[in-house]
Amino acid sequence: MASGSKTVIYAALAGNSLIAVSKFFAASVTGSSAMFSEGVHSVVDSGNQLLLLFGMKRAVRPPDEKHPFGYGMELYFWTFVVAILIFAVGAGISIYEGVQSLSNPHPVESPIWSYAVLSLAMVFEGAAWWVAFREFRRTRGNQSWYAAVRNSKDPTVFTILFEDSAAMMGLMIAFVGIFASQYFDMPILDGIASICIGVVLAFVALLLAYESKGLLIGEGASPEVVAGIRAVVSDDKRITGLNEILTMHMGPEDILLAASVDFDDRLTADKVEQAITDFEKAIKREFPQVKRIFIEAQSWRQHHATAIAAGEMSSQRPPDGK
Repeated sequence: MASGSKTVIYAALAGNSLIAVSKFFAASVTGSSAMFSEGVHSVVDSGNQLLLLFGMKRAVRPPDEKHPFGYGMELYFWTFVVAILIFAVGAGISIYEGVQSLSNPHPVESPIWSYAVLSLAMVFEGAAWWVAFREFRRTRGNQSWYAAVRNSKDPTVFTILFEDSAAMMGLMIAFVGIFASQYFDMPILDGIASICIGVVLAFVALLLAYESKGLLIGEGASPEVVAGIRAVVSDDKRITGLNEILTMHMGPEDILLAASVDFDDRLTADKVEQAITDFEKAIKREFPQVKRIFIEAQSWRQHHATAIAAGEMSSQRPPDGK
């Protein structure tokens, strides 16, 4: 597991822990619904970061008889749990508190406490957000931001980035809501701010759930990795074709590869075995994240017949076959 991911999580955990208590203190003094929602938000975020650290620890356990492919995907499970908690607890309580405030509005008392805590929170949250942003920018390479999130196989960095982004938005909403309720003497605006914070959290939770679901049910390796594997095949003259290549991420740095390969018919059994060994070594040397490789020596005709029998329509020879 990348050390950068843990650094991002520890930075976010430290920031949220420092300001969670202060938010609840300010909420108790001022009676602000938006400030209370922000306190809940910080508690949920702190719990989420602990869950991600727990998931990272569980994910690195070695394979055993019950889980022969290891526990790497457990990180994806706990990321999905984080999304559920953000939606159910963070967004749910914030919206509920806002609705309660709308039904029984009351002016915010001693708002200077809220402004002080929110300003301090922005400093800590901003620092944590910058750490997550810098790490995500480093890992995204030349991809667009959207493509980097969609293609990322390590959910920890973009999860913390989304959480911190939602936290910054929530702080700004709370600040504006408290100020507007005081300036216009409309306590109802504080409740509306709380509901808006809940809506932001719900949106982030749904986005995280969607991304985590794709990883949890199994995503293939990046196009660059697949293209690199095909390049290794084309460089080996003993392999006349790659009938099929299947990949799946068992963890951020753990790829399972299954390939159907057509070897030169003139090769003896011993030479085919040596070719398979060389092929595996070349793949793992080029892509160390490919941890397990399963090779099926099969001619294109055999593969084609099997595909037709299985109901797969494939009437043409693959482009890298001969």
